Amino acid sequence: MDPSEIRKKIGRFRILVIGRANAGKTTILQRVCNTWDSPEIYNIAGEKIDPAVLQASRERGEHDIENEMVFQSNPGFVFHDSRGFEAGGESEYNMVKAFITRRSKETKIKNQLHVIWYCIPMDEASRSFTAGENKFFSECDTGSTSQSSVPVIILFTKFDALYDVAFKQLKKNGTPRQDATTQAPKHAEESFANGPQLRFLNDLPRPPKCHVCLPDMNKDGADCSPLIKRTAETLDNEVLEQLFVSTQQTNLELCVEYAIKR
Repeated sequence: MDPSEIRKKIGRFRILVIGRANAGKTTILQRVCNTWDSPEIYNIAGEKIDPAVLQASRERGEHDIENEMVFQSNPGFVFHDSRGFEAGGESEYNMVKAFITRRSKETKIKNQLHVIWYCIPMDEASRSFTAGENKFFSECDTGSTSQSSVPVIILFTKFDALYDVAFKQLKKNGTPRQDATTQAPKHAEESFANGPQLRFLNDLPRPPKCHVCLPDMNKDGADCSPLIKRTAETLDNEVLEQLFVSTQQTNLELCVEYAIKR
């Protein structure tokens, strides 16, 4: 099926983004949509929400996961935002669980949830998994037993914070400053690959489909193509795969690869 026909039939690609406060969620979405602009917010009735009203509701502790975030630079994506569960809030977890269950039961693909991006920041203050994250990956059913299962991808955001840790370790071991700066990213990636976070993921009852490490997303020219590629790889539905690949605009090589594949 032609990509334009797919978009006409299905509509937009729908993603739920979960993450702690200051996990860098909005920055990731901006990079994916190739913009620094803020998203427009729409309620469940399709009415645009005044950002001032939305900010006020956040200050009161209210949050509606059904609200849709759309960036005008790429309106083919629609995002739903959920706060993380770092405070152990049972109500927040139940709200997310109900949202996933409800969307998994939708008969029309355009109303279903297509992917979940779970953001976990790697800055020094919050490297460990929280009790809420453990609960999600231990108990939350993303429809793995149904035809409309929702793949979950962990996004290790602010991964460049580990570069600083690696740099200090290299310096401590006697590596000259310039060499330590050059070697730090690779050293951090190798240490992470053998570290506690990935071991923890492998032991979870409901592990994610995959993970991706995202450094320097707050910088111009940040490369989010690994996230785009891994997301495409998790999609078992060929129509959704084509919709996602044709909607994203940051990895042109992926478009060519999938065009040849088809």
